[in-house]
Amino acid sequence: MAIQLEWSNEALEDIESIATYIEKDSPVYAKSVVFKIFEKAEIIRDFTELGRIVPELNDSTIREIFVYSYRLIYKIDSNRILFVAVIHGKRLLENHEKSITEE
Repeated sequence: MAIQLEWSNEALEDIESIATYIEKDSPVYAKSVVFKIFEKAEIIRDFTELGRIVPELNDSTIREIFVYSYRLIYKIDSNRILFVAVIHGKRLLENHEKSITEE
């Protein structure tokens, strides 16, 4: 059975916010960053444990992979990958921690 990729509303909102912010300086770079985020997500479908365990959570089912300076955080279930957040590497995870662990 193929693993399904799902996106939480929060993760999609994060991507939209990132694109809007970058677009102020460079619409081309904004599109490139968004494209790369979705491209990395597709790679994770085949290599679910490619990302490292999120250090703040220490849960082997919650992992992250970096896309430029952004943390693409996802949760592994038996037949799906749920992308729960996309945050800048310098932002604190504690603002998203509750939504990540509840999904």
